[in-house]
Amino acid sequence: MRKYPIILAALIAVTAPVYAEVFELPPEGYDVVGSVSTITARYEDTLVDIARRHGLGYYDIVRANPDVNVWVPGEGTEIILPNRFVLPPGPRKGLVLNLAEYRMYYFPEVVDGKPAYVYTYPMSIGRMDWETPIGRTTITAMARNPTWYPPQSVRDEHAAEGDPLPRIVPPGPDNPLGTRALRLGLPGYLIHGTNRPAGVGMRVSHGCVRMFPEDIEFLFDRIRVSTPVRIINAPVKIGWDGDALVAEVHPLLESAQSLAEESAEVLEQLDADVDLPPPDPNSKDPLTYVTEQFIVVTAEKAGKLDWDLVEDLVGRSDGIPESVGSRIKNAATSAAFE
Repeated sequence: MRKYPIILAALIAVTAPVYAEVFELPPEGYDVVGSVSTITARYEDTLVDIARRHGLGYYDIVRANPDVNVWVPGEGTEIILPNRFVLPPGPRKGLVLNLAEYRMYYFPEVVDGKPAYVYTYPMSIGRMDWETPIGRTTITAMARNPTWYPPQSVRDEHAAEGDPLPRIVPPGPDNPLGTRALRLGLPGYLIHGTNRPAGVGMRVSHGCVRMFPEDIEFLFDRIRVSTPVRIINAPVKIGWDGDALVAEVHPLLESAQSLAEESAEVLEQLDADVDLPPPDPNSKDPLTYVTEQFIVVTAEKAGKLDWDLVEDLVGRSDGIPESVGSRIKNAATSAAFE
């Protein structure tokens, strides 16, 4: 049985999107923000609608609610909102994009006398044949209402599918870049909006990072050229919540993520540009990621893992953080295996 905190939230009639999950950064010794909550679905809701209103992507909401129909959850159905996150490993500076999590974290510069914050958004990433690269870069340019110049490789793909693209796509509702674009120092890669928001939170793009239109517009007004960007692939995140070790596990990025029943067909109808990769038989074992992250997070504070809890969490890989271990007090060292 799951043992995560649930906060019951009243159903809010307002349907305007939430532009970002914004959290005050926790003090030293704490790496977890947010909480898991629940709402009650309305008659007209889909899980995709609910996810967008609450700063979540497609896989976020589907994995947290595996027994709920994606397109007809049903009036009165209790929906879990997995808005609790272990902060990504590494420096908390600029943008951190965790591909395996389909999530972006923005750590703005701290203003003297004010708390430090983190903004987090769902995102879409590149398909297996158009992978989003891992590495460090910066934002090199910013554009409102960008014009899209489709690369020849993308034009060739569309032509082969009987859907030819023009050389130039002007701003407007048919522009797949949406209303805002951030150019990265990696040649050919952007962070941008989309005219196909149903696919946000999935592996669907030609390598660029897509965001909900309202999210990219919100971020655009708060970020600047030269902001550092770090792109990682961390399917397992482990952090401290006081004396508790908390793990968050997502399916390995190398493996194809099957859509819920009927979802592929419906998303195609919603123009979400769905194309899933085949499974990769050479994927690293998820417990290897657990061990690696455990060693990093206990480098300065000794801890121990309950491997029964770890294996259960890995088996679910639903992205909901849970306590899987604790601090070893008065211990000079700790071991991953006992």
